[in-house]
Amino acid sequence: MILVSGFNVYPNELEDVLSLFPGVLEAAVIGVPDEKSGEAVKAFLVMKEPCSEEAIRAHCKQYLTAYKIPKFIEFRQTLPKSNVGKILRRELRSDVKSAA
Repeated sequence: MILVSGFNVYPNELEDVLSLFPGVLEAAVIGVPDEKSGEAVKAFLVMKEPCSEEAIRAHCKQYLTAYKIPKFIEFRQTLPKSNVGKILRRELRSDVKSAA
């Protein structure tokens, strides 16, 4: 769960909405530290074809309230997975921390 300005944001809900966008192969969402809201939503996307962050945000605005829309979007070639194919959000969080 991600806590944005006191509101609960569930990563699975956002990942489901992101997966509806044409061209999205995989999506993962985590919370990252934010001075203003405590945590901010960051989305990691693997795309079939190139796409802009603006198009992703416009899609999210159709389905989500404003505080749930990803503040940060990172496009990747692959996402870290377990042996059974589950996306490892924990590794995404450690990547973000080590980059900071």
